[in-house]
Amino acid sequence: MADNKTKATSASVADYIASRADAQQLADCTELTALLEKMTGQPPKMWGPSIVGFGVYRYTYESGRSGEAPLVGFAIRGRDLVVYVDAENDTQQALLAKLGKHKMGKACLYFKRLSDLDAPVFKRLIEGSIAGLRERYG
Repeated sequence: MADNKTKATSASVADYIASRADAQQLADCTELTALLEKMTGQPPKMWGPSIVGFGVYRYTYESGRSGEAPLVGFAIRGRDLVVYVDAENDTQQALLAKLGKHKMGKACLYFKRLSDLDAPVFKRLIEGSIAGLRERYG
């Protein structure tokens, strides 16, 4: 079985953000970093070349594939910021409906700026994601 491509690295979070972010994204990444560090109790760490992750969980799928991933993380993708969240259950879906201007992939929450999102709803969404991952994977 192939190794996971996205692993924790010793690369600099600050260097990654500085190399990719425009002024608005820099401000939002600073705010996101503080929020996610407070929520997880873990410092930011680079995962692969482009994900800023906080905390870690170990998963094993029914297929037997296993690995590690950050509990929550974010990345700069062009003009969008992406936060990686578990938002599949009904409670999380209800929060997404109240979140504000965003797009959602399977586990990727895309938005242009933090000010487009309802801050208390965003925080509850992240809390729900972290709790769900911890419940499912320990």
